[in-house]
Amino acid sequence: MLKLLAFDFGASSGRAILGRFDGNKIVLDEVHRFSNDPVMVNETLYWDVLRLFHEMKAGILKCVQKGDKDIAGIGVDTWGVDFGLLDDSGGLLSNPVHYRDARTENMIEEACKIVPKREIYEETGIQFMKFNTLYQLLAMKLENSPVLEKARTMLLMPDLFNYFLTGEKYSEYSIVSTTQMMNPRTGNWAGTLLDRMGIPGEILTDIVDAGNVIGKVSKNIQEELNIGDVPVIAVAEHDTGSAVVSVPASGEKFAYLSSGTWSLLGVELPSPVINDTTYSLDYTNEGGYNRTTRLLKNIMGLWILQECKREWDKSGEVLSYDELEKMAGAQAKPFAAFIDPDNDLFYSPGNMPARVAGFCRKTGQEVPQDKASIVRCVLESLALKYRMTIDGLEKILGYEIPVLHIVGGGTRNEALCRYTADALGREVITGPVEATSLGNILCQLMALGEVKGIKEARELVKKSFPVRVYEPEDVPSWEEAYSRFKKIVI
Repeated sequence: MLKLLAFDFGASSGRAILGRFDGNKIVLDEVHRFSNDPVMVNETLYWDVLRLFHEMKAGILKCVQKGDKDIAGIGVDTWGVDFGLLDDSGGLLSNPVHYRDARTENMIEEACKIVPKREIYEETGIQFMKFNTLYQLLAMKLENSPVLEKARTMLLMPDLFNYFLTGEKYSEYSIVSTTQMMNPRTGNWAGTLLDRMGIPGEILTDIVDAGNVIGKVSKNIQEELNIGDVPVIAVAEHDTGSAVVSVPASGEKFAYLSSGTWSLLGVELPSPVINDTTYSLDYTNEGGYNRTTRLLKNIMGLWILQECKREWDKSGEVLSYDELEKMAGAQAKPFAAFIDPDNDLFYSPGNMPARVAGFCRKTGQEVPQDKASIVRCVLESLALKYRMTIDGLEKILGYEIPVLHIVGGGTRNEALCRYTADALGREVITGPVEATSLGNILCQLMALGEVKGIKEARELVKKSFPVRVYEPEDVPSWEEAYSRFKKIVI
């Protein structure tokens, strides 16, 4: 029985997942779960990175205490774009800043004053989102940040955690691809672009591929946690990169949706697609396992519902997501109003129910007045945004996508999965739920030679985890709703 430990960090929580592989199936065991709470200090929003590393060590210690110290590998995946900066002695200069921090307001516009927008896209192939690493660093440069001035190394979040574990400094391909600082055609840092932006290229490290052992747990941590010299493996370190590895797809023509706080919907391709169509539709070319391309859209996802629930919980009437979902299905009128989930109004934390109502009011729609109506509005709008994204992909690719695979925690939201099948008018297959952790484990297995490539990895997923199939049931009603939805988005 081979044991592998995956650390999976999301925007709101983290997990240590132990994978057991007997040569035929994988079994996952959640060893440790912890919250990931950003901290506001003097109007700057930070990640509490040292506490998160403490939680990693707590996860390793729990494995040791349960008799699972014989771990054959450790892999780390996280959200994209954020980073830590090290000084010339390797010390962390400051806590990494959260991607929702306000420092990147108007930074896309500032960047395009230096390098035209079309040229930035041609060089990077990445969707323009204000939190991209490029704009975070540009904001620091324009502010004459003393932290950036003292920095000698930049490490993206999973690489930073691996540095804490091993002392090794490197940048993994899939996580680098989220920065809008890499050329996806060459697989190298976009040096010319960074020079023109005045961003110091000397702080960047070598790019390595997923599937490489990059070091072993340091002697200090071995002694502290009573563990051996466990290899630390570069997995597809962007959480969506790992999630896509675990999609139980057959054939090549499929779309995937990694559903959680964010929704990332796209296709897997052998090479990037950077042309006038992808530019005008703002699709992104992120890196995948084995240097494949994830041509996709970042969509706001369940963040809006999470923020609504957070606001409602403050009143003292705490309802579960299941209860809210059932209430919406039973009490709310279908297709009463829609929002554009990617409108900037919904980007930052705040009174999200009021923002949903405000968007509907501003766009001349019926204003949702209660929890059920707001939840239904959010879920239907997400499903329709998925339809719009699939339409864009088909325009780019020139063929019809026959099936959508949904993986991740969002698969637990049955209403959203049903709505998506109806909105798309095609089959939707959901599962596995723990897609990111599973993809992390699969990358480790491929690195160790236990699984021979991505095709075998996906067959292993099919043998190890169940899926659920949703067939479209009410396509005409959703077609009419889609025609209305496009008017408030475009």
